[in-house]
Amino acid sequence: MKNLAWLSFFLTLSETLAFAPSRVELPAQTALFSHHVDRRLLLKSAIPACLGVAALFTGELPAVAAGTPPSADELARVKKGYEQIQYLLANFEQETTVCKENGGECKRDAEPIRRVLGLRSTTDPLFQIDKVFVKVKNMDLDPDKLESFFEATEDWNSAMTMSNSMAFISQFGEYNPGGGKDEVLKYLNESKKQVELASKSLRTIMDCLGME
Repeated sequence: MKNLAWLSFFLTLSETLAFAPSRVELPAQTALFSHHVDRRLLLKSAIPACLGVAALFTGELPAVAAGTPPSADELARVKKGYEQIQYLLANFEQETTVCKENGGECKRDAEPIRRVLGLRSTTDPLFQIDKVFVKVKNMDLDPDKLESFFEATEDWNSAMTMSNSMAFISQFGEYNPGGGKDEVLKYLNESKKQVELASKSLRTIMDCLGME
């Protein structure tokens, strides 16, 4: 009976999606999400109906119905991570400079950049924050903000990846052929530019989610 229920579930869902439009006209930079945008509301209405068919035969709902929105703690991580990024940008030279004790030599260090982006420790607020963003699909998000949200998550991932790359290169800039402190500073500043872009994207994400 359970096999029959699942068969009915997927047949109903596939028939519903067969009549869904294949795409909507969006700007090229959001093409990745066009498929998601035009089917999101359809899936919201189609899946419960299909799950009902399965429930008639099995008396239980499949796991796909168990999707949950981000918790208050997870959303708090987004806000805390954003605040840490703002602090880093406001105190960039201080936070990325490490000096030896007793007035020893100072050098620039990119680790604080990677830390605020959630790339150093599981305790960093923004560690694997993309998993929290995925849960947003289970929120009752304003459809008018959906496209902006997905664009911002794309921009966040792009800026975070580039900033991490520049920060990593800066760590070895002094030792590479033709390198030196100037090369370290060059890539450190490039990493900072990407942090600024990441910060802007995160602010947009927070606005879409109605966060202060």
